[in-house]
Amino acid sequence: MYLALLVIFLQCSELYTQEKVFTFNTVEIQVQPSVKVKNGDPMSVVCHADISKSTDFQLEHNFTIFKDGKLVFMTVSDKEDARYEVSVARSSDTGDYKCTVEAGGKTRTSDSLHVWVQGMTKPILTAEKKEVLEGEVVKLRCDLPEEAPPLYFFFQKTKMNSTPQQKYVFEAHRNFSVMEFAVEEGDNILQFDCFGKRYVQLGFETSEHSNKTLVTVREPFIKPTLSAKPSSNITEGDRIQFECSTVVARMRDIEIILQKNKTILNSVREEKVLKYSTVATLEDAGEYLCKVEQGRASKTTKLNVHVSELFPKPILVASMNKLDENKELTLSCSISGFRKANFSILRKNSNGDIWLRNSRNLTMRVNVNDTGSYICKAEVKGIVKESKPVRINVYAPVSKPTLSVVSGLPQVVLGKPLRLICRSATGTPPITFTFYKGNEIKKTVINDTYATFLDENIRQNGKRGYKCDARNNHSSGVKTSNILNITVIVPIRNASLGSIPYGEVEDGSETAFLCSVNEGSWPILFRIFKKTDDKVPLFEKNEYADRVMWRKEGMSRQDTGTYYCIASNQANVSVKSHPITINVILASWQKGIIAAFVLIPIAGAVIFTSWWFLWKKKKAKGPSMEMSGSALAANSTSEKLTRQHNDGDYYSGSGYIEDSENHMKSTDESKDSVENRHSIIRGHPDAT
Repeated sequence: MYLALLVIFLQCSELYTQEKVFTFNTVEIQVQPSVKVKNGDPMSVVCHADISKSTDFQLEHNFTIFKDGKLVFMTVSDKEDARYEVSVARSSDTGDYKCTVEAGGKTRTSDSLHVWVQGMTKPILTAEKKEVLEGEVVKLRCDLPEEAPPLYFFFQKTKMNSTPQQKYVFEAHRNFSVMEFAVEEGDNILQFDCFGKRYVQLGFETSEHSNKTLVTVREPFIKPTLSAKPSSNITEGDRIQFECSTVVARMRDIEIILQKNKTILNSVREEKVLKYSTVATLEDAGEYLCKVEQGRASKTTKLNVHVSELFPKPILVASMNKLDENKELTLSCSISGFRKANFSILRKNSNGDIWLRNSRNLTMRVNVNDTGSYICKAEVKGIVKESKPVRINVYAPVSKPTLSVVSGLPQVVLGKPLRLICRSATGTPPITFTFYKGNEIKKTVINDTYATFLDENIRQNGKRGYKCDARNNHSSGVKTSNILNITVIVPIRNASLGSIPYGEVEDGSETAFLCSVNEGSWPILFRIFKKTDDKVPLFEKNEYADRVMWRKEGMSRQDTGTYYCIASNQANVSVKSHPITINVILASWQKGIIAAFVLIPIAGAVIFTSWWFLWKKKKAKGPSMEMSGSALAANSTSEKLTRQHNDGDYYSGSGYIEDSENHMKSTDESKDSVENRHSIIRGHPDAT
């Protein structure tokens, strides 16, 4: 029975669990009456959940509605719908809406729906004052109380029968803005209004214009009057007086200013009248401006003045504009059609004009220091006029020019450029310098005291005589320098080294070294080196020739080695020869001594061996030999000697002497050969 009850209980639990199964089909969001709502109308945002259930059981739903990602509504209901009511829709309600439903641990979100609330509320404009003075400001405030930022506020100022003046302000965090407008001269009755804008769906939405506010403007002072006495048309030398006046409501901070071409001539403060007088000149003609200022208010009046010329500017004439020093110069000053004037002649100077004479004419003997610009002045009735400047140039003659090489010495290396400089110690610039190579003009330069010329066409057999001319505007004419002859230095080419004897040299003998070049200007510095000591030359000599010979006596084994020579001249280019090798060998007499020291011991050993052999043989024969007669002994000895000669064991002394004589003869011939060779070197044409 208990088992049956347990089975029934488990089946009931399974049935109960199956009854609670549900799933979301869809979650939708809708706006009523439409996604486009007029500003001020009501609006409902409805969130609907479509759910399928296994049985009919009650399910609790959590509804959440978002606008542009921000939470705007939340409720809990057992129904499948939730409604967010907006009684008065404003443009700030425009945006993207979506809703989320959560039930039984499951959540589903709807798609996004864009809602556009069309139109904005009418703004409210208020002015701080209804009546202001010229120069003051009007402070305005524009409110959009039912709108949410960010907002743009536009303010408009309208004068009578004119186009509105507009300003705007962006407000990111508030729904109102303030603005100031300056009250300008001529403003009378001003009208102000404002409107708002907001950014909606890639465009702007604009509100209605606000209420119109009127502001009345009062003048703090009247427009000034400007007059000139005796008249605005006068003649040079007459005195003219200006007067500027106004009427003000209060004197505090009032200022009157008189200007001409933006230059302030006079000014007064807290006074109603300004006066200014001067002696009229042509420069005083033009437009004058009287300005009255008080705070920000400003009013102006203009007056044109015409000044007639009393007399024209004087004219200065010079007898000559270019002349030699110590010549006479006459300057004359005159006024066309006018003779009664006070004249003066002056010389222009940066530190102030230098007065020369109060006269119409000036004659003087000039020098170089009188070069400059001259003017004359004429005065009539206190009016002073100045002539145009006249330029006078006084010239001193050029001195005889000197021509030299910039580098110093009158020489140039073949293939290198030659730079010459021509100078004149005295002479008024500008000076014209002309360079000649031979009689051919190469260059003309205009300079103050010197000129340079670069000749890049230097040849070994070309023209080497240079000169230059110098002249200026002095009447003495051209001065010519002395002729400058240039030495062309030919660089060294192809150095070579030889020796006599060549290759092998006997110890103690003399060797002649010959260093020569194919080409190069004299003098030439010859140096001979041994490779083991490249820093210090063995021989060094400066020669006015293309070759040099060095005789080295007493050659030894230490002189064996490689030799070379270096040749250089004033071209500062050193040329190195190919190396030669010298091998110092033993002399003939040294070889003879060595041979004697070797052969004498050998000959002695042979003689001793022969003697010892004979002695041993004689001792072996014993007394039998002693008993023989003297004749037998003599015959035996003769026979023995004859046999030995025939057997080839005997060496004739006369043959050895002959060899010795031949050897000495060979040695003497060798010595004669060396002496003859030395005499050949001394007589060689290169030995010079």
